[in-house]
Amino acid sequence: MRNILITGGAGFIGSHLVRLMVNKYPQYKIVNLDLLTYAGNLENLRDVEKCPNYRFIKGDICDYELVASLIKNHNIDSVIHLAAESHVDRSIVDPFSFARTNVMGTLTLLQAAKNIWKERDEKFAGNLFYHVSTDEVYGSLEAEGTFFTEDTKYDPHSPYSASKASSDHFVRAYHDTYGLPVVISNCSNNYGSYQFPEKLIPLFINNIVNNKPLPVYGKGENVRDWLYVQDHASAIDLIFHKGHNGETYNIGGFNEWKNIDLIKVIIKTVDKLLGREAGSSEKLITYVTDRAGHDLRYAIDSSKLHNELGWSPSLQFEEGIEKTVKWYLENKDWMDRVTSGDYLKYYREMYGHDTY
Repeated sequence: MRNILITGGAGFIGSHLVRLMVNKYPQYKIVNLDLLTYAGNLENLRDVEKCPNYRFIKGDICDYELVASLIKNHNIDSVIHLAAESHVDRSIVDPFSFARTNVMGTLTLLQAAKNIWKERDEKFAGNLFYHVSTDEVYGSLEAEGTFFTEDTKYDPHSPYSASKASSDHFVRAYHDTYGLPVVISNCSNNYGSYQFPEKLIPLFINNIVNNKPLPVYGKGENVRDWLYVQDHASAIDLIFHKGHNGETYNIGGFNEWKNIDLIKVIIKTVDKLLGREAGSSEKLITYVTDRAGHDLRYAIDSSKLHNELGWSPSLQFEEGIEKTVKWYLENKDWMDRVTSGDYLKYYREMYGHDTY
């Protein structure tokens, strides 16, 4: 029996993790804390919302009293922390929101967990604080054939990555200072169903469907490693249960793609599934001024996770992207509600109020 608090569980990655944990471990109690900002959507969890081992709480991770009461009243023994502001472009416009949520929110969770767990057992027996982070904290790789490892020096270049780097440091500080049991994972770019369409893949799928421009930064030369979201959730599950206290684990998809090549694969896949002429939507590609602090290349070395815990990604990108495109095409109503804000209307019609 475990009582787990998952933060940000109504978001993209969080909803996949909540679904996995609720279904795979019926003996566990899963408490989902999410503020339901623009990227959090309870519709993502309709299939598990009535499960007896699942509870949703709407709330802010920066609210110490709320977090402490949840940990105490639900007898929470573990925290898996995913709640974060995560869009680089938004961080450039509004860095304060990223500092508040990603830094102060993490610190609030750490302090509440440390205080309440220490009252139960000074050695934190049976407790774990799992912090989910990003490869962007490592900065940018210039040379081909080089990879981020768990020992790579932090070198964040955007307000988003700086805020995540800071939160990582606080997690390690609580382990070293207070003895709090922690693990951290740093993952590469995720893709899959239920991703808010400000991110590249769902945005471009939606734009291709609607014959809208596909804005490509610079010349599209930036390289990213892509990880299927369900593979990420399975890695979190494995690290949560078998990861070693105080350790960091990198999670990567072994799928490096230049942005322009990735976009052409998306175009080819969408055109095929819509019955359009192959590559006909390439005319929608529009090159725009590169954003500030745009890192050239990210690539994750997941050898530690594979060698120590036996994890490997289950899908190659071409298979994963086709599954992803099919999902968005088959769930156009979801996309329309999310992009128009009509998901609030959806809640009122389904439940009689905006949110739980």
